[in-house]
Amino acid sequence: MSTTDPAARAAALSVTLGDTPLLTDATLTLTPGRVTAVTGPSGAGKTTLLRALVGALPPGARVTAGSLTVLGHDILALPPEELRRLRRHKLAFVGQDPGSGLNPRMRVNRLISETAADRRGTSVTDLLRAVRLPVDESLEHRRTENLSGGQQRRVALARALARRPAILLLDEPTAGLDAALRDDIADLLRGIADCDDIAIALTSHDSDFVARCADDVLALWPHRPVTTPSTSATPPVPAPARVSISTVPVVEVKALDARVGTGRSRHQVFAGLDLALQPGTLTGITGPSGCGKTTLLRTLAGLHRPEAGRITLGGELLASSYRRRTRGQRRRIQLVPQNPLGALNPAHTVGATLTRPLKLHFIRPADRCDARVAELLTAVGLTPDHADRHPHELSGGQRQRVSIARALAAEPDVLLCDEVTSALDADTADGIMELLRSLRTDQGLAVVLVSHDLPLLSAHADLLLTLDGADGAPLTKHRATPRPVPN
Repeated sequence: MSTTDPAARAAALSVTLGDTPLLTDATLTLTPGRVTAVTGPSGAGKTTLLRALVGALPPGARVTAGSLTVLGHDILALPPEELRRLRRHKLAFVGQDPGSGLNPRMRVNRLISETAADRRGTSVTDLLRAVRLPVDESLEHRRTENLSGGQQRRVALARALARRPAILLLDEPTAGLDAALRDDIADLLRGIADCDDIAIALTSHDSDFVARCADDVLALWPHRPVTTPSTSATPPVPAPARVSISTVPVVEVKALDARVGTGRSRHQVFAGLDLALQPGTLTGITGPSGCGKTTLLRTLAGLHRPEAGRITLGGELLASSYRRRTRGQRRRIQLVPQNPLGALNPAHTVGATLTRPLKLHFIRPADRCDARVAELLTAVGLTPDHADRHPHELSGGQRQRVSIARALAAEPDVLLCDEVTSALDADTADGIMELLRSLRTDQGLAVVLVSHDLPLLSAHADLLLTLDGADGAPLTKHRATPRPVPN
């Protein structure tokens, strides 16, 4: 195949899973040296299209119309051995939840070098620099559990680039990255396409990122049955009772210190941090990738042990580990992680996932559980029919909303949200933020939201906490101060 021929072509491609359309009438051409962005609302089939291009449709999914060729092959009809060979040497795919695809037992340098087309001629240090990761802080010796979500994403990208593929497929490559890093990644991809003659396809909800790096844009839209009634843009709130909101902090943090990593890669991410979470408020947390935003949420949830400091819930001292907290304390603080695919049990349906906290904390009758699951799904912008699906049958945005619904099922006092809108289109993100506003107003829920989206935080947060420090660099002193967000 000459470099002027298309690297891949989809013609009026439609994919269904049972009776559910995953992708409808998608037409796409990937050309060496060009970047193609696939946009559209959550559930439109963006991830399904990328997975089809690597011959990895969800189990049970099938093509109902159209055709797909990749590097001259009908990739969905290739024998398993030929498909593995094509993926190994010509294709690279970085999913929306890249951390789940990185072996937690391996260190960064081995993760990258194991996929290299030429192991002797591949420099891990050069690849880390290319994806804007620090090379002077022993990051290459860390395991993935000691990396932030943004760092994991860039390690996965470096791992894909080491393969020197003919086609590079990226699902939401800038989710969880700050604006400066998004621009860097856009310039990097633009340079890779131009210099290495690679065909790149990516999905994104970030219009600025798309405008900066894409040559072509394909907009997808979800299948809408004509019998489906229109619904309000603002989802209903799952619990109707309005409560009297106290001004006493539900959670207080005093002089909190935290470190990540082990051995020579261990470093401090924040120190001397004070924070008070009041009922009915939203506290926004921002800062560069690797500065400790996720570590702070995990520490509050009892999933990361702090070096020093104290956390109280309702005036009672909280144990540093969730294992030593009571069931009631664990219920009152709920975490919505950045990467929901790794947090949802792939063997359980959405309904089973949401029913578990209901039975664990409230012991509801089965029929009441079903009704409550339907309420929760509707509240986060899904339909009750999603209860019968498994995580692999959902889009990334839909999985994120299921993750939020699971946290709300416990009826918490504090909701910790780690980049919960980064994989959602603008309309859906606005709906989620409106849901959180209603929960704060009606139930007195205290929300902590980690985000790189400063306009979103400015529009919704009552307080903004900025964690300083360069990407991955230690903080010897906490210089961030909560401040009111200007109206």
